[in-house]
Amino acid sequence: MKLGVMTVLLGDLSLDETLKYLKSLGVQEVEIGCGGTPGTAHADAVKFMEHPELIEQFQETVAKYGIGVAALSCHGNPVHPNKEIARSYHEQFEAAICLAEKLGVKTVVGFSGCPGDCDDSQYPNWVVATWPDDFQKIKEWQWNEKLIPYWKKEAKFAEEHNVHQIAFEMHPGFCVYNPGTLLRLREAVGPVIGANFDPSHLFWQGIDPVAAIRALKGAIYHFHAKDTAIDRYNCAVNGVLDTTPFDRIPERSWSFRTIGYGHGEDVWRAIFSELRQTGYDGIISIEHEDGLMTTREGLEKAIEVLKRTIIFEERQGGMYWA
Repeated sequence: MKLGVMTVLLGDLSLDETLKYLKSLGVQEVEIGCGGTPGTAHADAVKFMEHPELIEQFQETVAKYGIGVAALSCHGNPVHPNKEIARSYHEQFEAAICLAEKLGVKTVVGFSGCPGDCDDSQYPNWVVATWPDDFQKIKEWQWNEKLIPYWKKEAKFAEEHNVHQIAFEMHPGFCVYNPGTLLRLREAVGPVIGANFDPSHLFWQGIDPVAAIRALKGAIYHFHAKDTAIDRYNCAVNGVLDTTPFDRIPERSWSFRTIGYGHGEDVWRAIFSELRQTGYDGIISIEHEDGLMTTREGLEKAIEVLKRTIIFEERQGGMYWA
């Protein structure tokens, strides 16, 4: 596995400054935001495709520091019921696919998206209740009429452009938010669909990341290194479906933290060991969203923990003791 960073957290620096800093910290690969919610601080897929010289400049800067580009990120909601919003995310996502082809990057990271509850909706409707029956009707309409048809077309588009891994972050608020929903879409669309495995979103749902990794064997295409701390007192009162604003941390049931500040190193060792057992050997990409730390401190503390816990080397040959 490789130590990596999602460079969005350093959006106040140029690409050159970002890579120089990360190189000094021992980072091996990066994930570059190029549209959608990650923004375009270090790459703009739409603009790059219109101006090929920008791609050349990007490649020259990356080559200068010898850091690999493991993935492009273009999170969004291309099945948003508001057609203008959906079109914008759709165009940015397809540009990201085309840019990945130009750069020789095999993985594009994003969200599955979430439709509304009918063709006249203006806002997404995330269904998390089994009853009343209305919710099940909404869910099946979303999947069968919107989600699956859209991603079948985009999977074909991606493969035509030599991108064979679309990695969905399993994120509440979108139709793919846990291993079951990820596998449902993968079964319907094909193996181009896989997971961006981010434990932080699983921790607060009550999902065991080790069990989830085992369930997703062969379908994990990317990994976000981000932690979550559960406030056991607030959670005991309000549960995990907490919509308190992120900046009111003392009132929340859970909050995103940098690696090691939500769960101890033993948990992360178990996660990386399970990843190794399932055959994952890709990037461990730090995503910083810790409201209690500055970006630099949070990033550097995460790197310290990950250097001790990631399994970097792939075993070759037999076991001498067996």
